[in-house]
Amino acid sequence: MESPAEISAACLAERCADRLGHRFSRPELLLRALTHPSVTAETQKPGTPRSKAHKGNYERLEFLGDRVLGLVVADILFHTFPKEAEGPLARRFAGVVCRDALAEVARQLDLGSLLRLAKAEEEAGERENPALLSNACEAVIAALYLDGGLDAARGFIERYWPPLIAAERKPPRDAKTGLQEWAQGRGLPLPNYQELDRQGPDHSPTFTIRVSVAGQGSQEGRGASKRAAEQAAAERLLAKLGE
Repeated sequence: MESPAEISAACLAERCADRLGHRFSRPELLLRALTHPSVTAETQKPGTPRSKAHKGNYERLEFLGDRVLGLVVADILFHTFPKEAEGPLARRFAGVVCRDALAEVARQLDLGSLLRLAKAEEEAGERENPALLSNACEAVIAALYLDGGLDAARGFIERYWPPLIAAERKPPRDAKTGLQEWAQGRGLPLPNYQELDRQGPDHSPTFTIRVSVAGQGSQEGRGASKRAAEQAAAERLLAKLGE
């Protein structure tokens, strides 16, 4: 079987047609959506302006795909939960358009095996990097939108996102927001977050964060991003406080 670097745009589009629910008239869009910036960085001439360097990779597509996903998911949530107020809907929205949700869909699609990576990224195991998978998934949504319009992108999103939405019977609770509201409701200062440690390679770090509330103690949390570690720490402190 051809490696991702060797496969043509047409073959790639044909291989992905069933899983994406769309046949590309411009398969080069899908090829670009699955091309990591490291590939174009390897081939571009020294001094190439940034405005031109991104044209062969997924960076701009990622930007567009994020907005298309947001529109469609917001519409799905609006009609699926007609009795919910803006706050709960916003929490549901944040829970299913986040990096982890996108990476989960990318794994279902096996996008990691199709990514075009430079040698260094390949050797570093970037095919399993959740951030990279998330970026590629957003770029694929943009490619679908540009090739087949909103209907193509919506069809894809409506195929893979409803199970993620259904998995949360109640609006997911944002632990950081919950802890902040708990503190404010008791007239206490806002929670304080402190980075204690960062370990691992740059492409896959692990953060340790401590959160404290004046007079209420502290807890630590770990995660693959500062936000994830903060959430973990907030969850532990809320649990300690009986919340």
